[in-house]
Amino acid sequence: MLRATTIPVDRQEIAKAKLPTSTSAQIAHRVIEVASLRKAYGTTVAVEDVSFGIDEGEIFGILGPNGAGKTTTVECMSGLRVPDGGTIGVLGLDPQQDRHAVRALVGVQLQEGSMPPKLTVRELLDLFASFYADPADASELLELLGLTAKRDDYYKRLSGGQKQRLSIALALIGNPKVAILDELTTGLDPQARRETWSLIEGVRDRGVTIVLVTHFMDEAERLCDRVALIDSGQVIAIDTPAGLAEREGGGNHMRFRPSRPFDETLLTALPEVDHLEHQGDRIVITGTGDLLNAVMSALATAGSEAKDVQLESATLEDAFVRLTGHPTGTSEKDGGR
Repeated sequence: MLRATTIPVDRQEIAKAKLPTSTSAQIAHRVIEVASLRKAYGTTVAVEDVSFGIDEGEIFGILGPNGAGKTTTVECMSGLRVPDGGTIGVLGLDPQQDRHAVRALVGVQLQEGSMPPKLTVRELLDLFASFYADPADASELLELLGLTAKRDDYYKRLSGGQKQRLSIALALIGNPKVAILDELTTGLDPQARRETWSLIEGVRDRGVTIVLVTHFMDEAERLCDRVALIDSGQVIAIDTPAGLAEREGGGNHMRFRPSRPFDETLLTALPEVDHLEHQGDRIVITGTGDLLNAVMSALATAGSEAKDVQLESATLEDAFVRLTGHPTGTSEKDGGR
């Protein structure tokens, strides 16, 4: 069973839980605050020092090599694990002291989830809905996630993509304000992954803040407003995917063959240009910003022009590799999660 939602919610505890009385506007804006989070399993430190904030309505990505501490971080955020140090605030609540209220407000789909094989889709949704005081409409969720035709099918007969859609439905059945999705598209074929991405965007459009744990860089680039890159249990960068790619990805590259010789200091003096080198009869420029237009304009001033132009933009994957030293998706040996 999915560990975040198989624990019945104590409705009296939810009713007793109180939001902090201070700065209600701040609560509405900043949904999650994590500060100096630490978690160890015996002598293995999975999370050393993790801090970030997540704003209302955004899709916030948590990236990192396998074993970097991503899953441990979100398990602590959702109250499924007790941290050894640091503080966590979720909608102004403490995931440990206010765990029942947090479970009612946060839907979780974890990487290692499974369902009883002989329960139908409808039965699973009804079961999970019974845990909450004000559940979502199951029929509406089935329609949203394209599962209406499968409502009477056994879980064991669902395809991989359908099981992932069902896991989203189960994470949303409690009408959460926040949804935590851990490696949601692992194992799916390309078509199913893209369909799942569209579903996640639809969930965000319904007002749900999403925390997305992934090691797929294209997924983060497509979905995430901002990302936190975690390596060896520490946050090493937080930015938008495009910002991180431009800042840490090694810059953009422009290759061209000049139509006639020119004074190369015209290019190296440009603020957009970081580096110039020759590859045979071609010039390779590395830089940032509007590199193409800056170079083309400078060449025109010199009475030259760029022929056979090739542009290569830095990607989030470039930044990931430069910052962590790991190819995307490779495993660490530190035993973290």
